[in-house]
Amino acid sequence: MKREIKFRAYSSHNHKMYPVSNIEWDTDGRIWVTADDGKNGIELIDEEAHLMQYTGLHDKNGREIYEGDLFEHKFGYTVFDEPPHAEMGTECGVVAFDNGQFVVSTPGWGGRNLYELLLLNGHLNDMPDSDLFTMKVVGNKFENPELMEAQHE
Repeated sequence: MKREIKFRAYSSHNHKMYPVSNIEWDTDGRIWVTADDGKNGIELIDEEAHLMQYTGLHDKNGREIYEGDLFEHKFGYTVFDEPPHAEMGTECGVVAFDNGQFVVSTPGWGGRNLYELLLLNGHLNDMPDSDLFTMKVVGNKFENPELMEAQHE
């Protein structure tokens, strides 16, 4: 599978997300990131720059998916009460690169292959959209940490 290689960076100093135009390492091993701020570009150094790689995939709304993105996954399940009935659930996971693949990590489930989840849920073929089994990017772990915190309550 051929995909575009690109990055974005979150600046912990400016508290903003930027597209990345260049990444370099100096002789001391420090990373220097040139980010596009819409003006002249800015330099981010080491711990200030949190790099995230583009996965080459899009969510159900056509939004590019990067490492660090938070995915909302709606799913249906059966509750075996009296009487049995169907309910909808929602979970939020973070996109990460693990063991040579992009995964969505969710509490209690660990990492699940991102491509397979999107394919399973119809986002990579011609299945019609519905509220059932939808996956979409709802933020990222730097700008929206409250979405992950809600999963642990």
